[in-house]
Amino acid sequence: MKVTKKMLNPDLQKYYEPLNLAAPILKNEVGIKIINFLLKFLESKKIKGFKNEVVRVPSKSSETLIRTRIFRPENQTENLPCILFNHGGGYLMGNPEQFLFIIEKMLRARPCVLIAPDYRLSLEAPYPAAFNDCYDTLLWAKENAEKLQIHPDRFIIAGHSAGGGLTAAITNKARDTQDLNIAFQMPIYPMLDDRQVTESAKDIEVPVWNTKSNSFAWNSYLKDIYEKKVNVPVYAAPGRNTDFTDFPPTITFVGEYEPFRDETLAYVENLRSAGIPVKFKFYEKVFHAFDLVAPNSAIGMDAINFTIDSFGEFYDKYCK
Repeated sequence: MKVTKKMLNPDLQKYYEPLNLAAPILKNEVGIKIINFLLKFLESKKIKGFKNEVVRVPSKSSETLIRTRIFRPENQTENLPCILFNHGGGYLMGNPEQFLFIIEKMLRARPCVLIAPDYRLSLEAPYPAAFNDCYDTLLWAKENAEKLQIHPDRFIIAGHSAGGGLTAAITNKARDTQDLNIAFQMPIYPMLDDRQVTESAKDIEVPVWNTKSNSFAWNSYLKDIYEKKVNVPVYAAPGRNTDFTDFPPTITFVGEYEPFRDETLAYVENLRSAGIPVKFKFYEKVFHAFDLVAPNSAIGMDAINFTIDSFGEFYDKYCK
């Protein structure tokens, strides 16, 4: 399906042409490398009014040191809930600083310590590198809870797009291993299913993220698995999971015109069928990541408010 300008919410129509011009960059290795080079210039960005730290977290699964941003209240005097924030970017691109806008809103909504790993990206290190980096950072946080001034049993896992996929995967493993307790998770319009068999994933031509960019991203992330022709684990593609028993409460939303629509709807339905509390909203006539692309639009602000208000509601209910 080709999504035309007129099919979009009026708030988003002005973005149609510029985003379509930029779309080819997301479908090839050269374009992705250029984006990642430019994003490195964001690494010095800080959030005013909060302590900003950079630490190198040792990996449990490789010799890698994981560059990790930590944000906390300036005058923290008590242990706080900890958020592990996994940035988006199709597993191909991005860094924590790219998402400081939404990170700051979470920090200002409720007192917490937020930890954001700058995990390895798939063109240089396919699965399980990104997943291991994020999960190892989470375990490091638990092991260093006293030093970090966090509650070792009240973790929140959050992320957008591929970061949402990592959120769902980390939640799944934590449930399986009982390594730690997750108070609630926030996989926002998550990238879950590599099979691309749903109607929304099969053949959609739309700004920002479409079938072709999605295929390129999954083929890059799961390159080693596909080459070995072995089964794809649920920690690589959480949409393959069929057991949702004992998952934590969940917050998410998704838009009508994006590849992840149907897999997110199925994920929400599976959680609800397992009796898991879910806060969910569906946005019509929007493309992927519309809230971050157009944060000042009416519909973008609505989605951001939904995210932050739901975060506050679940924080008060499950973290206190």
